[in-house]
Amino acid sequence: MSQTTVSSEGAAVEAHVGDRIVVRSTHQGEPDRIGEVIGCHEPDGGPPYRVRWEADGHEGLFFPAGTATVLHAAGSQS
Repeated sequence: MSQTTVSSEGAAVEAHVGDRIVVRSTHQGEPDRIGEVIGCHEPDGGPPYRVRWEADGHEGLFFPAGTATVLHAAGSQS
């Protein structure tokens, strides 16, 4: 898997179905949030993304920023 880190300046990020999103915790003792991209609204891989979060299976729209990293799945278009 390759990875792309999202800058706080809002640099362009791409993610596609099957990629993973990791949101690093900014508070000591809190776990990172990890989810799988299950849908993209932009054909070029731009946000927002529909993500299924591993901790509880919750699905929702996600706009990456700050401490978010995209882990590209093997064979991803990124």
